[in-house]
Amino acid sequence: MPWKNQGGGPWGSGPKGPWGSGPQSPGPRPPDLEDLLRRGQDKLQTILPGGNFSGMGIALLLVAALAIWGLSGFFRVQPDELGVVLRFGKHVRTVQPGLNYHLPYPIETALLPKALRVSTLSIGMRIIDDTRRGGGTAIRDVPEESLMLTGDENIVDVDFTVLWRIKPDGVGDFLFNIQNPEGTVKAVAESAMRDIIGRSNIQPVLTGARTTIEAAVLELMQKTLDAYGSGILIQQVQMQKVDPPSQVIDAFRDVQAARADFERLQNEAQTYANRVVPDARGRAAQILQTAEGYREQAIADARGQSARFLSVYEEYKKAPGVTRERIFLETMEKILGGADKLVLDQGATAASPGVVPYLPLTELGRRTPPAAPQQGGSTR
Repeated sequence: MPWKNQGGGPWGSGPKGPWGSGPQSPGPRPPDLEDLLRRGQDKLQTILPGGNFSGMGIALLLVAALAIWGLSGFFRVQPDELGVVLRFGKHVRTVQPGLNYHLPYPIETALLPKALRVSTLSIGMRIIDDTRRGGGTAIRDVPEESLMLTGDENIVDVDFTVLWRIKPDGVGDFLFNIQNPEGTVKAVAESAMRDIIGRSNIQPVLTGARTTIEAAVLELMQKTLDAYGSGILIQQVQMQKVDPPSQVIDAFRDVQAARADFERLQNEAQTYANRVVPDARGRAAQILQTAEGYREQAIADARGQSARFLSVYEEYKKAPGVTRERIFLETMEKILGGADKLVLDQGATAASPGVVPYLPLTELGRRTPPAAPQQGGSTR
């Protein structure tokens, strides 16, 4: 059967296609453009004086249009923004937050970057919404950003945060010199951190060198961004997590515990040495001082004895007999002065023993006086 016999076309009657019925009318047809223009002209004629486009009406219309065009130059800058005014695309001035004015478009335009806001960029981790915790947040690691190689060929997992903002005098550079500011800051931060970590050993990175690494990364980032003419100021670099890879973290913790024990024992030994060594040195100094004093005393005593002997010898040469007798008496006095003495009589007999009682002269003063006689008694 020919197609023309199937109802107005090769696919049947009506606006049909080869896969069934054609598109249906979605509803009422849109208004005609000519109808809209005609209605606008009618309303405009009712507003203009005289009901037609006279000279006065056209002048009023132009004045109103110029007023609206002039008022379109007012714009507001929010507290965290700076207004960058462009004149035919060229940066001419920067305005502070508040209500400002620029020549209407297309002479001047205004851009409003968030120049006074501090932005935070996380590298090695992402903060995501955790729907399982009732709308809380969770941190997801990004190993391709955080795993880095140290100078002693160890792998370390570093998560850090960069705080940055636009320089107050670099807004124009920020707008026109870089296309993707956040991506640029992220690439520079990751590159700087890998550079500093690659020149450090893993032990300082894991323990006490974080402040030094943060300062070095900030300095390198700022130097690189200034070379790009980005107009970006890096305010702070914060290392959030520095750990070995998860596969070997237990072994690294054992090593750190062993190092901590070693340092503790070393500190204890040093403390003991600091206590014992000064004590030993003090005792040694005391012994040396005692020996020095004894030496000085012995030398002085020997010199005194020799001087005394020489003086006695000089006197002996002048009067040998007298001096010899005096020396003998002094020597006997020293010998017999503290000894018990007995006097033997060579003419003793059997009736009278030869031992003669000896009363030292010092005992005479210690003898008690005789008792006084009683009154009224007789004395024989």
